[in-house]
Amino acid sequence: MSESLHGLIRPAATILLLRDTPAFEVLMVKRHHQIDFAGGALVFPGGKSHAGDEDPRWRDLATGWDAVGEDGPALRIAAIREAYEEAGVLLARDVQGAFYQGEAAVEVRAAVAEDRMPFIDVVEDLGLKLDLAALTIFARWITPELMPKRFDTWFYAAHAPGAQQAICDGHEAVDAEWIGPGQALDMAAAGTRKVIFPTRMNLQLLAESASPADAIARSLARPLVAVQPWVEGQGLRIQPDAGYGDVIEPLSAL
Repeated sequence: MSESLHGLIRPAATILLLRDTPAFEVLMVKRHHQIDFAGGALVFPGGKSHAGDEDPRWRDLATGWDAVGEDGPALRIAAIREAYEEAGVLLARDVQGAFYQGEAAVEVRAAVAEDRMPFIDVVEDLGLKLDLAALTIFARWITPELMPKRFDTWFYAAHAPGAQQAICDGHEAVDAEWIGPGQALDMAAAGTRKVIFPTRMNLQLLAESASPADAIARSLARPLVAVQPWVEGQGLRIQPDAGYGDVIEPLSAL
């Protein structure tokens, strides 16, 4: 874990769950207004990595290890866990190799989110294995030095399992909805939804695609640049080669 001027930079993972029926949409959740980071904002499911994401038992309870790159398996496990906790979507397969089609029990999700039950035990009890290969690296953002809490966040894109219904947890996330990337950007611009800078930038990147398959193909073809914004004048800048264009975010908007 890296050090920063304000302490530790914590590893985190976020997941863009994508579908193309009835339209090209991404799953987003509204953060509880009392959450200390991005409270009240419309975000992709995600959060900090936990020690349980590195449990050695995952070697037998996950597939797709060959697909894991420099991000490492723990971050992919964290992304899948967060999607389960916040939205009730589980990227796991049964013994026949089919995606899990069951419904995530609210009380079990709450127990996992509150660290009263290890996520790995839930997966094992269901007779499933996480599918690490279902995730494709979409982006990587490191919180700028001016922020009191800093995260090294890996963004992943994945096809959402069609049979599972997304339902918010009611704690960290108070709403879950499928929304077109362009529609989310329009609402952010109109001020009807709060969308933080990294989320908005990745919505813009996602909006360049026509479908989940297109978004994933573009992710695989795009060089990965770890975006680390810095202050320049009265704005926040990011590397121009990161794929988002020449961006200046006013500090007043943060």
